[in-house]
Amino acid sequence: MVMRACVVIPTKDGGALFEKVLKETLSQVTGFPFEVLVVDSGSCDQTIAVVKNSRARLLSVKPEDFQHGATRNFAVSQTNAEFIAFLTHDARPANKFWLRNLVLKMEMCSDIAGAFGRHRAYPECDPFTADELERLFDHFRSLAPVQKNEDPARYATDAGYRQLLHFFSNNNSCLRRKVWEDIPFPEVNFAEDQAWAQKIIEAGYSKVYADDAVVYHSHSFNTLETFKRAFDESRAMKELFDYRLVPSRSSILRNSLHQLRMDRRLIVSRKLLKTSPVCVLKRPIRVLAKQLGSFAGQRANSLTGVQHLLSLDQSKKRGRNHKVTTE
Repeated sequence: MVMRACVVIPTKDGGALFEKVLKETLSQVTGFPFEVLVVDSGSCDQTIAVVKNSRARLLSVKPEDFQHGATRNFAVSQTNAEFIAFLTHDARPANKFWLRNLVLKMEMCSDIAGAFGRHRAYPECDPFTADELERLFDHFRSLAPVQKNEDPARYATDAGYRQLLHFFSNNNSCLRRKVWEDIPFPEVNFAEDQAWAQKIIEAGYSKVYADDAVVYHSHSFNTLETFKRAFDESRAMKELFDYRLVPSRSSILRNSLHQLRMDRRLIVSRKLLKTSPVCVLKRPIRVLAKQLGSFAGQRANSLTGVQHLLSLDQSKKRGRNHKVTTE
């Protein structure tokens, strides 16, 4: 049976949250046939049992063979769907129309290669992370939903314009199979979604933002995790796009102070000193850790000691040759 859409969810030890993600995904109301394809890479918890007890299909790859771009390419090759949506095992659709809304946006124009939707913080997430997510996607909502390189001269010289057009997130996305056949995900260890967006934009396609295709997805990182996450992101942005997120040592302090000024407004408006005092006290250290991580990440090739300490975890280092079983 030819499917209109397929939802691909890579998993590893998804825990109780993944069970909710899968349930919400399978219960989507669409008006067209769709399937759910889970690609697991060595779960030791109940993840595999949860999938086997559902209507979803299960593929398994060896942990050492997982790779963010290549594994997603393999998953797409195992479905005949016209549209392929992506979630992660901790990104839960916020309602039963998430998938329909993504596909409807894709159908707006035949040159739309991909769609991405809003992320909303889980209720238990810290208020600063929730506010950052809200502001990021409010910005996309303020723009024209369909985004394309309409100004090649600006694209060549304006890094901010390129960053806007390259933004894409496989925590909540959809792509057109016909475009993927010509432009698969780059086989990279990090930011395969943004690397793909760069390729489709430069090939003349457009992407679309679906504000009504919402998932819950957020992380409340501790200080070391904040540093490591910023390090990984900054290194990938430098290697893939030559972006310098924190271009100088003076930028560390300047960016930190700018963020803390915005935080102060949030603290006052939401009375966070009363409701979340510990979170407020930790916030300046987390802000500084993010800036330091970004500064170090873009210089990773010359910081061998830091590279060793903060090397990507095994899930980001796995190889590209897939020995796959269907279950």
